[in-house]
Amino acid sequence: MKRIFAILLAVLMLVGTVSLVSCGSTKNYTANNTEYYFGVSGPLTGGAASYGIGVKNGAQLAVDEINAAGGINGVMIKFEMTDDVHKAENISTNYATMFEAGMQVSLGCVTTNPCLEFKTLSHEDNLFFLTPSASGDKVPEFDNAYQMCFADGNQGKVAAQYVNATFAGQTIGMLYRADDAYSTGIREQFKANLDATITVVEASFTGDTVASFASQIALLKDSKFIFMPIYSAPAAQFMTEAKNEIAVDAVYYGCDGLDGIDTSVDGFDITTIPQEVSFLSHFNSKATEGPSAEFIRKYTEKFGTDTLNQFAASAYDCVYAIAGAMIQAGDKISVTSTPSEICEVLKEIFNGGYTFSGITGETIKWGADGYVNKEAIKYVVKESDAQ
Repeated sequence: MKRIFAILLAVLMLVGTVSLVSCGSTKNYTANNTEYYFGVSGPLTGGAASYGIGVKNGAQLAVDEINAAGGINGVMIKFEMTDDVHKAENISTNYATMFEAGMQVSLGCVTTNPCLEFKTLSHEDNLFFLTPSASGDKVPEFDNAYQMCFADGNQGKVAAQYVNATFAGQTIGMLYRADDAYSTGIREQFKANLDATITVVEASFTGDTVASFASQIALLKDSKFIFMPIYSAPAAQFMTEAKNEIAVDAVYYGCDGLDGIDTSVDGFDITTIPQEVSFLSHFNSKATEGPSAEFIRKYTEKFGTDTLNQFAASAYDCVYAIAGAMIQAGDKISVTSTPSEICEVLKEIFNGGYTFSGITGETIKWGADGYVNKEAIKYVVKESDAQ
């Protein structure tokens, strides 16, 4: 019996040791780093790939420029992106792969649902991340998480302010995806901030693909303004099916999910849509002067125009904002600092009035809640044929 007990005790001790190692609590994966490791997870394949590729390209462009200028206090940056296909179930593996390879700071995830999983894992390790485009209100729930994009609540609120000023006393339409956190989050805040005199006719759908939008078009066909807090692929399909059913002088208005709709949806020609297509944005991809124009020139020379969108611009800004804060940190951090050590320093800087000027804003600041503070603009992708 003593011999059996000893064997059982040894097995239990071994299991406990393995558990500790697997949690990362006894392993310093950054001890041998020779470069600062920036990581991000996003869709590089699948229906949302244009967003992920834009983020990858924009971030890499910034990394290359910073490294060419001497890096972060003389230390180069290593950047890596893993493909999550816009699926939350892929995040655990992606996160572990990067974390165990020495990731020290991150751009989180590109889209909201995966980032809700990423935020929990990163919080456990106290890993700092600044996401370019995961706009869910709950993404920065923990104190290690920040957004460069507008949170869904802010997008919904600003969109409602625009509608209140333009369509008071009228009826508008809305198309949203009922099983998507991004879409439902914006919808909830939009409705919460909408003037009581405005009536909303709502149509919804579910899933990554929709066989037909016929029933939704039937509900919205009389609407002269249709709010679309959805991504560009389903929006393009809806517009294509509805172009002869919706009035020519109607307006389609979305949030950052519509960015790139004129270039990134396979087989979609926006010039065939007679209605106005516009969205809330923090980046003008048609800018001809200033920092945005210079970014556009550099980006298109290297990557072309297919993925030139605010996701790319926001990722570019994320890298520069994090690097700027790390440069400001000076000798408080080093290339072998753990993610937690770097996170504590960056939180102090970001929460202490840190101001950043970039492509998506001139005086960008963050609150301790992780939300970004900067101006938004209405960006018209295509004018109405009725004009």
